[in-house]
Amino acid sequence: MKNNFKNLLYLIVFTASFSIYAGSYEDFFRAVRSDNASGIQALLNRGFDPNTVDEHGQAGLLIAMREPSPRVIQVLLDSPKTNVEVRNAKDESPLMLAALKGQQELVTRLIARDADVNKPGWTPLHYAATGGHVAIMKQLLEHYAFIDAQSPNGTTPLMMAAMYGTAEAVQLLLDEGADIAMKNQLGMTALDFAQRANRSDAARLLSNAGAAKAKRPSDGKW
Repeated sequence: MKNNFKNLLYLIVFTASFSIYAGSYEDFFRAVRSDNASGIQALLNRGFDPNTVDEHGQAGLLIAMREPSPRVIQVLLDSPKTNVEVRNAKDESPLMLAALKGQQELVTRLIARDADVNKPGWTPLHYAATGGHVAIMKQLLEHYAFIDAQSPNGTTPLMMAAMYGTAEAVQLLLDEGADIAMKNQLGMTALDFAQRANRSDAARLLSNAGAAKAKRPSDGKW
């Protein structure tokens, strides 16, 4: 009889705890999507894990960036428990998404939280170059972003800048020493990317850079 009572008490406590957590789970993602910063802070103060994922496997920080929910992003980044290296289904990190969208203030905060500037595969510099966000590209390079990083298919930031970015983005990478001769898995160079996209401005910069390089003696002296 005594053991039955203990088991019943345990079941009641467990069920109540689960109900509270379940409610917090729903409240958390509702607050993330509605940019309810105070609601998120209250849940974190009660010990809710900010890295909890929703039914689609998405963490709160990524959802907040997608919505966007800027006030929630700030609360989550203020929490030392928040993992800034979470990934979405495409292996994109918060820093990559911020770089692509040109959100320099958010890039700064993520770098301050030790977000990986040189994550394997596609990198934040690839994404910043794609958007032509020169200030963010400079910021990433100042934090030792590998200028010739290769994606899984061999694409470099210079190739992305040449096809999708701006002339200023291409020029920055050239000035910083990006390798114009590198090829992706299809054998395409950055110049090929520019020509395929009918980017005459980028193609001209790359052609000029190639011609200047060809004029240099093999010992590196003029």
